[in-house]
Amino acid sequence: MAPISPSTQRWTLVAVCLGTFMLLLDVTIVIVALPDVQRSLHAGFSDVQWTIDAYALSLAALLLPMGSLADLFGRRRLFAIGLTVFTVGSLLCGVAQSPLMLILSRAAQGIGGAIVFASSLALLAQTFHGKARGTAFGVWGAVAGVSTALGPVLGGLLTSGLSWRWIFLVNLPVGIVALSITLTQVQESRPPHARRVDVAGFLVFTAGLVSLVFGLIESSERGWGDTVVVVAFALAALLLAAFPVVEKLQAQPMFDLSLFRKPTFVGGSIAAFGMNGSLYAMFVYLILYLQDVLHYDALQSGLRLVVITGATLFTAIPAGRLSAHMPVRWLIGPGLLLVSAGLLLMRGLDGSSSWTHLIPGFVVAGLGSGLVNAPLASTAIGVVEPRNAGMASGINTTFRQVGIATSIAALGSIFATRMHGATAATYAARYAAGIDELLLIAALLAGACGVAALLLIRQRDFVPHGPPAVAEGARDRLAEPTAAG
Repeated sequence: MAPISPSTQRWTLVAVCLGTFMLLLDVTIVIVALPDVQRSLHAGFSDVQWTIDAYALSLAALLLPMGSLADLFGRRRLFAIGLTVFTVGSLLCGVAQSPLMLILSRAAQGIGGAIVFASSLALLAQTFHGKARGTAFGVWGAVAGVSTALGPVLGGLLTSGLSWRWIFLVNLPVGIVALSITLTQVQESRPPHARRVDVAGFLVFTAGLVSLVFGLIESSERGWGDTVVVVAFALAALLLAAFPVVEKLQAQPMFDLSLFRKPTFVGGSIAAFGMNGSLYAMFVYLILYLQDVLHYDALQSGLRLVVITGATLFTAIPAGRLSAHMPVRWLIGPGLLLVSAGLLLMRGLDGSSSWTHLIPGFVVAGLGSGLVNAPLASTAIGVVEPRNAGMASGINTTFRQVGIATSIAALGSIFATRMHGATAATYAARYAAGIDELLLIAALLAGACGVAALLLIRQRDFVPHGPPAVAEGARDRLAEPTAAG
């Protein structure tokens, strides 16, 4: 492959970061606008839930097959298609006239998002090598962390200043610019032996995931012993257990199960699940606490999460650069442990607590988040050959989205149980106690995943990427720190 010019590298990074920012922003930007959406469209509570879940489920379910499609038809082409679908979906969300139209449009956003996510890391991997790759992933990690944390802030600004519809319409110019750059500046690539789309695996995995999240959501209303909930969980267990069997029967499965023989791949997947399932899932409940108990409006509550954003920025870019010079487990593992410590520092809430009680935890958790994102991104594609980069990036992001989708649903069920029977006199105290319990659960998850990352991620599992003349030397350099990694 011909050398890639610095100009192409810069524009590829810009396009990928614009797409990533837009997509991850939509994971959290809608949270602060939900009350306005509910009033405007006369939506019920289940409609509000599906407004969030339709997006997350589409992302999680489609990432694996979209990674295969990106390898099969070209990563730039799929990235451009994904940007188009997401931008059109955003327009439809912004002009939605009913809850059903909004839910279906959010699902369209998720489909476009899955295509973009599955090809974005592969685009970076094919474009950057050596030290430049560490810097590129550092920038990507900063954008990923900031966009997720900044969503409530921008959502509050747009909802308070204009209308909830603008939280979706603001994506249009960003999507158009990213698409233009992709079509004119980004270099196309595809591996010589790409896998075909695994339809059977996709259907089994999607049905299992939807059943799991449906059961978790319904348990908050029906109870854990309800027949519908039990059937949903049983179906999820059956389908997800059958998924590896289905994959083994496929000539070209959507991901290679032998990857799970690599401890680093397992550790990176666990870390991805833990990062999004802990801190990022807690954003939903922290925002609700700030609004429902402390009575801040959308903008005021969103602005308070800037503390986390700033701390994330402080460590994200340096972490990306360090990942080229040191074993990444010493960034990912400690980063998750810091997230765990930050969540524990947020505990101790009661009915009279001020938001300033959360500041130390915000800072520590934000610093940890910045340490995790960039090295985790490079780890996702670093343990596979370049031809499988699209598949690997899809798997990693699937674990992220499954983490946030299942954690939000499970935490919501636990929180609903805690709030059952609350009166006006006990509401604030019960609410604070419920958030306190969720923080403990999220902290335990982040801590356990941090320990797993430290134990499982090994430098010797990484595959050198780059031109053939460089790859052999890179393999020798990677072999040097084996004892430490």
